[in-house]
Amino acid sequence: MTGMKLAVVGGGSTYTPELIDGFARLRDTLPIEELVLVDPAADRLGLVGGLARRIFARQGHPGRITTTSDLDAGVADADAVLLQLRVGGQAARDRDETWPLECGCVGQETTGAGGLAKALRTVPVVLDIAERVRRANPGAWIIDFTNPVGIVTRALLQAGHKAVGLCNVAIGLQRKFAKLLEVAPTDVHLNHVGLNHLSWELGVRLGGADGEDVLPKLLAQHGDAIADDLRLPRAVLDRLGVVPSYYLRYFYAHDEVVRELGTKPSRAAEVAKMEAELLSLYGDPALDEKPALLAKRGGAFYSEAAVDLAASLLGDGGSPVQVVNTYNNGTLPFLADDAVIEVQARVDRTGATPLAVPALDPLYAGLVANVTSYEDLALEAALRGGRDRVFKALLAHPLIGQFEYAEGLTDRLIAHNREHLAWA
Repeated sequence: MTGMKLAVVGGGSTYTPELIDGFARLRDTLPIEELVLVDPAADRLGLVGGLARRIFARQGHPGRITTTSDLDAGVADADAVLLQLRVGGQAARDRDETWPLECGCVGQETTGAGGLAKALRTVPVVLDIAERVRRANPGAWIIDFTNPVGIVTRALLQAGHKAVGLCNVAIGLQRKFAKLLEVAPTDVHLNHVGLNHLSWELGVRLGGADGEDVLPKLLAQHGDAIADDLRLPRAVLDRLGVVPSYYLRYFYAHDEVVRELGTKPSRAAEVAKMEAELLSLYGDPALDEKPALLAKRGGAFYSEAAVDLAASLLGDGGSPVQVVNTYNNGTLPFLADDAVIEVQARVDRTGATPLAVPALDPLYAGLVANVTSYEDLALEAALRGGRDRVFKALLAHPLIGQFEYAEGLTDRLIAHNREHLAWA
């Protein structure tokens, strides 16, 4: 695999130095000749770009890092384009996390009413970017890390783009389990099944897909630590016998979460404060590594997952099997082929092909089917607009599901997002 060009749209994000660090450390896996950071926020882009170049220099990476606010120029000739944008910034996220609470529903940026708001703002922008990528370079892969990943990835695939969705939940659990088992992460194979931010580890196998399932051992010996990370009672894990994504807490303990969120500042407010500190650090010309504070920003192991995925899509440098978001194509028989699921898949130059997964218990399959139906309606609302479509998506969501709630949330969603909704 020869040196290549990658573009990161949303390159001014405070996440980016995490990505840069991974590119630098894993340069043998993904040899980058040019990395372009694309972002309309020139001030942030200058700070992040400067630190990115210093990280490459410190680690002896020969690649060139450039920055631009010109999307078309940035993606021209790129082999892959990574999307990590946030339409409306942390201010919009703060609203997503607060106005749903007025109706007694969880306020979260990817789940429930806040997640729908983010999808409505994001899908049209991502599709415009993807179309410009296709015009500039039709062979480029698009790797989507922009939330809500499942809905955004489906929008991209449905429009015929070469796209794969990526999330760091699975790799985070893999690394956590490897540490608890005292083995290398590459020895841990997850039976990861579900949707983005709605998934379960049905098995944890050592040495590959056919290896010994050590999930019962993990839960028996380390159940307390795993439960603490998920902020769920240990008894729930013992009863289920699986490890849910930490996003399942919004479903399994919804009312408790709503009470908690009503007593403290939003996560967006915390992140905004953290971002200000990070950007101040990034401006220090002596800083040439990602600061410790970045670990609190989120996105752990994102860089490793992104490098692995890009290397597999562009050549033979990545792992042959990875957890990604892609078309179902019969993997979960109770979903349509064009639903987007998050499972282990074989990844190569042709894209991602889901592997066979264990049968999903009705306890989980029912929720997956319900949320998939909501995502169908959410994507329709994002593509076509209209109050009725927004209302139907909200009514279909299992965390809402009541006429009065859906009415109130629809009014609030439109009021808080009018500037981002062309039809409103």
